[in-house]
Parts: sequence; C-alpha cells; structure tokens
Amino acid sequence: MRNVFSFIKPYKVPSIVAFLLMLVELAVELLLPLFLGFMINQGIENQDLGNIGFWGGIMIGLALLSLVSGIINSFISSHVSFAYGYDIRQKLFEKIQDFSFANLNQYPTSALVTRFTNDIRQIQNTIFMALRIMAKAPLTVIGGVIMAFIVNAQLAAIFLVTVPLLVIFLLFVLKITSKLFTKVQGNVDNVNRVMQENLAGMRLIKAFSRRGFEEDRFGIANTELADATKKTFRIVESTGPILLLVMNISLIFIIWFGNAQTIAGQANVGEVVTMVNYALRVSMAISMFSFIIMAISRTKASAKRIEEVLTLRNEQEQQASSDDKEVVKYGKVTYDHVSFTYPNAKQPTLKDISFNVNPGESMAIIGATGSGKTSLFQLMPRLYDPTKGTIYVDDLPLDDYSFANLRDSIGYVPQSPLLFTGTIFDNIAWGKREATMDDVIQAAKDAQIHDTIMQLEGKYETRVGQKGVNLSGGQKQRISIARALIRKPKILMLDDSTSALDLATEARFLQALESYHCTVFIITQKVSTAKKSDRILLLDYGSVLDIGTHAQLLHKSELYQSIAESQFEKEAHHAK
Repeated sequence: MRNVFSFIKPYKVPSIVAFLLMLVELAVELLLPLFLGFMINQGIENQDLGNIGFWGGIMIGLALLSLVSGIINSFISSHVSFAYGYDIRQKLFEKIQDFSFANLNQYPTSALVTRFTNDIRQIQNTIFMALRIMAKAPLTVIGGVIMAFIVNAQLAAIFLVTVPLLVIFLLFVLKITSKLFTKVQGNVDNVNRVMQENLAGMRLIKAFSRRGFEEDRFGIANTELADATKKTFRIVESTGPILLLVMNISLIFIIWFGNAQTIAGQANVGEVVTMVNYALRVSMAISMFSFIIMAISRTKASAKRIEEVLTLRNEQEQQASSDDKEVVKYGKVTYDHVSFTYPNAKQPTLKDISFNVNPGESMAIIGATGSGKTSLFQLMPRLYDPTKGTIYVDDLPLDDYSFANLRDSIGYVPQSPLLFTGTIFDNIAWGKREATMDDVIQAAKDAQIHDTIMQLEGKYETRVGQKGVNLSGGQKQRISIARALIRKPKILMLDDSTSALDLATEARFLQALESYHCTVFIITQKVSTAKKSDRILLLDYGSVLDIGTHAQLLHKSELYQSIAESQFEKEAHHAK
C-alpha cells in the first residue's frame, strides 16, 4: 500500500502543520483536568476568588486556543484529503488509459468504477479524520495515562491492566475486519455490475419482459452485500460497548478507591476530580476506537484494491518501441503466420494466418460468427499482440512503431458503434485533434450522414444521448465512420460497420471511400459489399480458408459459393 499513500508526500508540510495543531488541541485537553484540580484545591476549597479567577482565566484561554487550532486544522485537513483524492484519481485514470485489452479483461467496469468512487472516497475520509481526530484518540489515551500517573500513581495503576488488554483486543478485531471489508467491497462491485448491466440493457429487458428475472438477480447481489455488511458491522459495533464496559469499570474503581484515599488523607478532592476527568477522557478516546478500527479496516481494503490497479504490469506497453517511426506509405499490411490465443483461453482464436495487402488496396473479410474476424482486426492497432507470428506495416514489424504513431495512422470503426455524450460535431471531431467544421462536414458527407444531420433541429450541435441512445443504428454507424474518416487514416478498418446501411447508401459510401489514399479492411457478411473489394479473405474457425477476388472465390470455393447463392436467393425473394 506504499504506492497508494505515497500520493500524500507533496502535502507533507500542511500535513505536519495539521498534526501540530492537533497536538495543541491534545495538550489543552490534557492540561484542563490538571488546572481544574488546581482550581478546586487552591480556589474553591479555600474560597479564594483570586485563584478561581486565575485558573479559570487560564482554562478559558486554553479553550479558545484549542478552538482556533481546531478550525485551522479542519481547513488544512480538508485541503490535504481532497487534494490527495484528486491526485490519486488522476493517476488511476491515466493508468487505466494505458491498459491493454488483456489488462482490462481482468477487471469488470463496475469494479473500476467502485475504485474511482467508494474506495478513493474512503481513503480521503480516513486521511481527513487521521489529521483531524483519529491520531488524537490513541495519543489522548497515552497522554491521559501519563498525566494520571503524575497526579496520583496509585489511582492510575488500574490503567496498566485495562489499556494493554484493550489494545490487544483492538488489534485482533482490526485483523478480522480488514478481511471482512475486502469482501464487502467485492460485493459492492457485484451490485454495481448488475445495476450497470440492467441500465444498459433496459430496452432489451422490457422487450423480453424479464423484469422479474432482473429483480431476482439484483436481489441476490443486494442480499449478499447486505449480509456481508451486517456481519462486518456487528463485529465492529460490538467493540464499542466492550471498550466502554472495561473503562467504566476502571472509572468506578477510581471513584471508589479515590474516595477511600481522600478519607484516609492520602489524596485531596482536586486529585480525585482530576483523575475522574482523565478517566473520562481516556474512556471517550477509547470509545472512538471502534470507529477508528472500522475506518482503518475499510481503508486498508480500499487501498489494496487501488494498489492492485496502480501496480498492474502492462507487458504489452513495456515491450513497445520508443522509436518514432511513422507509417509513411498508404499502409502495406502483412500477416506472417500469425496465431492468437486470448488470455486464459484454452483454444487459439486465430491459427497460422498469412496474407499480404498492398498499399491502397481493399480487403473484405467474410466468415461465420466466431470465426475470428474481430480478433484479426484487434491485432492491427495492437489492442492485443499475436501469440505467434509477426504483423508488418510498410514492411516493419508493429513493435517498431510507437503506439501513438501506429494508432494515429489507423481509422478504426468497431462492430458496435460507441458515441459519447455531447454534440454530433464533438463526436465526429473526436477522431482528430483540432478538427475544423470543414473537416467535420467533409467527413460526414463521405460517411453519407451530412444530409441527415442537416435535417435535425440542432444540426451539428444536436446533443447525442449516452451511447447515442437518441439515434438510429444506421446513424450511429455513419457518425462512427465519419469519426474514422476525419483522421485521413492510412489504414481504415471497418468491423461490420455498414450492416445497418441500405445498399444505395453503402454504395455511395464505398464510392466516396475511393478518394481516400488508404488501405481498407472491411468485415462484412454481405457478398454485395465484399465483391467491391480488391480481394476477399474467407475465414473459418480461425484459419484462412481462401483468398481471392469475388470471381476467383466463386470459381474455387464451395463455401463462398454457398454464401453467395444463399444471399442471392434472399435478395431475389425480397425483390418479388
């Protein structure tokens, strides 16, 4: 957890100041009972108003000093805790941006969201409380016991028995609750995951009338969280009454034995009152230990979860070249005996893939669902790295390019288009730094979405809902295509990105694409789209079944013949 708490180092000076101010408050709390005893012995018992006023004035002055110290301490503690939260949240976000797909697969989205929210907030709160009052509790116990021995060692001897026993008990509880709070945070992840999936799939849930099933699924996750939380808090909350019971017994002993000493003339009233005050302060401080245990346990669990992410090694990024080579041609691409297996998978997804695409050529990839088409695409921008073999761009291995240069040369349109909350302009311009309105309009025209945008009330300033919820599938696809085209890529990768387009719109888009000097890869299930490419790669069960033009594959590939015939029959049927 050193990495997590190292983010507080830049705030060492204000943290020390806050700690010193807390010590001022502590000193006042420890001195007030002593001065109260002096007031009783020198003023009240002797009916000396001068001494009463003298000690009373000192006590009021100390109380005001404690008040000012507490206010300043609160401001500084708040600054340190929130600045710490800002820094570690920023670092965590940067770390996740560097994740490879293999890293992202280790953590569901809900688990990462919980780390950004609950876990960081828990550590923030603990840092604030540590600077404000948390450290004061154990110091109050130690200081109170020391002051009690100074006032009356015989009465204070009870602390030598009770305090060590309570410390051992608290350490035992801390060990147990740390594990329990780790489990609770895992249950929070699960609840967030179910809730996130439910909100994302609300339309599907309503369409399938699966409300009852989803309620049961959420109920199970919610029950597991509630049970784990109840079990943990029962243990934590039970510590408070136990601590108070032991300290109250100590207080009773002090009052009883102090009374006996006063009668015997071995102690005065002021000493007994002072001892009672110290016992009360020690009791109050120890009663806070249950809260401190809970905070430390939760913080320890949260810090471990954040540490996991911050220290996660990204082998792919470490192997990346720092060379600034750029893709200088139109993007010659070669797959040389490439195989790929997903992390923790038993069977390879791609097996010994080899092909070559010359600069400016287009290649269509056809295959059944699960044949590895998208996996083939994901290797190009190094979202994953091949398990075996090498991929070349412009006759150089991908490792020779920096991630930035390689990915800046690629326009990638995923199978499921993702739009961000913002305007249509923002979503298209997202693909290119400092894109102008002319750039956006030209890309939209080539993607065949400009006319549709102009019919909207806000035109390019029309707001896009989360994930493009207020747009049709075809509109989202074309905006995603425009976002890729605005980059003027040297390699354009379309992952079944024209599936929602009608034939006429798709034909206009493919024609507009001819003006772009780039190598084009397009995954498609439509023979009518594939035959317009220079070559077609037929993929089956992760292996290349055949490569050729539309005419060549019709002549030599039985699988391609069957695909073409089935689609031709469907088109003929719909034409009737």
